[in-house]
Amino acid sequence: MRALQYEGTPAENAQGFKEQGNDMVKVKRWKDAKEFYTKGLAVLSPDGKTSLKGPHEAEHLPSKAEEEAEPRKEKELEEACYVNRALCNLELKNYRSTTLDCASALRINPKNVKAYYRSSLALLALDKIAEASDACSRGLTIDPSNFALSNLNTRITDRQVALVAVQKWKQEREQRAQKEKLMLNATLRARKIRTRATAQPPDVEDAAIHLSPDPVSPTSTLMFPTILLYPLHLQSDFIKAFSETDTVPQHLEYIFPLPWDEKHEYTVQNVEYYMETGSGGLIKAGKNVSLGKVLGSGGVEVVDGIVRINVVLKSRAKAWIEEMKTRKGN
Repeated sequence: MRALQYEGTPAENAQGFKEQGNDMVKVKRWKDAKEFYTKGLAVLSPDGKTSLKGPHEAEHLPSKAEEEAEPRKEKELEEACYVNRALCNLELKNYRSTTLDCASALRINPKNVKAYYRSSLALLALDKIAEASDACSRGLTIDPSNFALSNLNTRITDRQVALVAVQKWKQEREQRAQKEKLMLNATLRARKIRTRATAQPPDVEDAAIHLSPDPVSPTSTLMFPTILLYPLHLQSDFIKAFSETDTVPQHLEYIFPLPWDEKHEYTVQNVEYYMETGSGGLIKAGKNVSLGKVLGSGGVEVVDGIVRINVVLKSRAKAWIEEMKTRKGN
């Protein structure tokens, strides 16, 4: 605060800023109101007080009554500016600043009910339920018939009940997810199906290996996200849930004909199916063999939770296999 900026005593200047702030509150100009209250607090600070009087001002010798009244007036104004600025911060959603201003007001006057009310509102907005309840209870101790505080106390209780319910739901969901994970891993081990994760798994959204219909029942069926690869034509199809009891032809029957197969070469009778082993070799899947049996044979790995099946034309399968061996150095 620059010297000589204001005339009058700190209390007089603070009173003026407080009244301007109140005018802004009436029209809900919260930022402007906050600024005026901040200025009011500034002129009441030690630095603000010493900077207001210039050498050209006539010396005023206050009476004893004025000397006693002035500090009291300043404290009242400081309390009012803090609690009013708390209202502005509350409306501006500056909740932590609201609690700090209320705390400053309560240091001056521990019985300021508005400070307890506004602090409790801010704490409730932050979901600090215990602190909000404490502030509200302190206010009600001072003014038990205060309707706003009583209503707020009900809101705090309702919010606490809601948060407890949400927390319970989260715990139950986490416990359920843990059970599902344990059951899935146990089922994969029981079926002797090997899985492996890489550092960069592909994004398949919500598709994942799961048990159906009940994820926590050992009698449920394993379902696998599956990619059908057509390596001879660099094409693919994605099946979100391929049952362990299904065979490849069961799915090809509804996938064929392929939109890009202009020669209509791909039919269930004209193709063979190959899956890569963990060591880089190939296993041919029989037409009547279920996916679960192929995966449980011990050689195939399910990488990143996705089954990959190569669908190759019979007439070109031998050449493709030789190409794959050459590429992998086998």
